[in-house]
Amino acid sequence: MRLLLAEDERSLSKALCAILQKNNYSVDAVYNGKDALEYIKSENYDAVILDVMMPEMDGIEVLREIRKDGVCTPVIILTAKSEIDDKVLGLDSGANDYLTKPFEVKELLARIRAAVRSYGGQTDPCLRLGNVSLNPATFELSAPGGSFKLANKEYQMMEMLMRNPKNLISTEHFMERIWGFDSEAEINVVWVYVSYLRKKLAAIGADIGIKAQRNSGYCLEELK
Repeated sequence: MRLLLAEDERSLSKALCAILQKNNYSVDAVYNGKDALEYIKSENYDAVILDVMMPEMDGIEVLREIRKDGVCTPVIILTAKSEIDDKVLGLDSGANDYLTKPFEVKELLARIRAAVRSYGGQTDPCLRLGNVSLNPATFELSAPGGSFKLANKEYQMMEMLMRNPKNLISTEHFMERIWGFDSEAEINVVWVYVSYLRKKLAAIGADIGIKAQRNSGYCLEELK
């Protein structure tokens, strides 16, 4: 899952990026509202964490602009302000949720998961396909034969596949969403992680598998 973090306090941004990456998110960080607006419009994010008080353009302006342009990506507003009017302004401008600094990291992670679930129309926190489930809170891939706690890139790849069952996802799209445009990783790293996941699915008795279509990409399908 790919997030955009717009926070001008660089020490906080660095700390949040580290925490989010440890919790299996890919994160792009920007430090002002103008860059946040450009990134949101040009990239495909699963959610945005947006500070209100930023230079060049504040978070509320950014939020209003993207909603005016029809961008429906879930947005969680971060602010040092605790007044009710500020919370109401953020929510009325199109925010999906609101956190006042300082906040507990566990609460932020839970609110990200809730915002993404709501946007996707999900009620069950776990992703399920066939006899396999993927838990976004524990990062566990489970089936009747057992379970594995997936590492960062494994989890993100499996999550993309399970959110798009039977849809081909290109190698390039995996690279863009998980490793990022600026990554120095070779493109064959995608095949390596597909191999890891195939072995784990087989080990837990999954009735789904990762199918490859030459020169097109990968998808999850039920095994015959």
